[in-house]
Amino acid sequence: MTQATRITWGVLAAVVLVVWPWLTDDRFLHHVGVLIMLTAIGASSLHLIIRTGHVSLCHAAFMAFGAYGSVLTVMSLGLPFPIGLLVGTGAAALLAATIGPIVLRLTGKYFVLITFLFGEVVRMAIVENVALTGGSNGIFNVPPPHPIFLDTRAYYYLALAFAVFAVGLCARILGSEFGRAMNAIRDGERLAECSGVPVIRFKVIVFIIACALAGMQGSLMAHYNKVLSPENFSGIISLNLVVMNVIGGMSSLWGALIGAVFMVMLPELLRGYVNIQHIIFGAILFATMAFMPGGIIEAARRVKALLSAKPDASAPPLARAGAAE
Repeated sequence: MTQATRITWGVLAAVVLVVWPWLTDDRFLHHVGVLIMLTAIGASSLHLIIRTGHVSLCHAAFMAFGAYGSVLTVMSLGLPFPIGLLVGTGAAALLAATIGPIVLRLTGKYFVLITFLFGEVVRMAIVENVALTGGSNGIFNVPPPHPIFLDTRAYYYLALAFAVFAVGLCARILGSEFGRAMNAIRDGERLAECSGVPVIRFKVIVFIIACALAGMQGSLMAHYNKVLSPENFSGIISLNLVVMNVIGGMSSLWGALIGAVFMVMLPELLRGYVNIQHIIFGAILFATMAFMPGGIIEAARRVKALLSAKPDASAPPLARAGAAE
């Protein structure tokens, strides 16, 4: 794909994202748009961690720190939303900087297990600390960032702005020398370390950035839902973010975004089949891992390669005719 083609597609996508909310007054569609934008932040930030060779199951815990940090700052201290957003994002980043140098020395199933346990510890701490967090009942009447954002369409544009920032930051990192070092770490830590790459330092930096973005998502989600509950940050939420990357394709940031759109819209399409939603999710995940291990992105690449395949010009005429048939 040429640079001009990429720019054309980028401009077209930007126009669609900006214009489509004005083509309908359906608040439900605007609501789905907000969820897609916010979920894209979490999926793309987790993709950064995955590109270093780790699968984290505690991303929802950092979303919780961002959400509770922001909400308590606004509701208890009476400070404006921008300050709450910064506090929540900073709290998630600080927590990541604290535990990152420890847990990132683990690999494989040990890292997955310890992150899952950490996520559950954070959730249980929220449940037990009733005086501060409201316990299992949560916090109600969370104010919006501004009265104008009571309108779902307006909140969509706020979520879109932060999603563009988060995805753009992730894309910039992955396309830089830093991103190439991340790929080297994923392909072989020892080889990368022998080549002069400070593996642990790179992992910690990526972990902090990804978790800060998760905290930002948590803050935006809390002020959108207007209700804050520990159930919003269970291990299932972290697992869903991983599934988004698996279904979309773990080798590309586009895969995380496609997976986010897929995982947000599918429950809405299956709203009348609540009892079998998990069965359908499991079947789709199994089919993806069995037949499309590279996800939707890899399947699209294969289809594109088949469609663009041309008969070999050096082959005999009969062979070229047979290929054309």
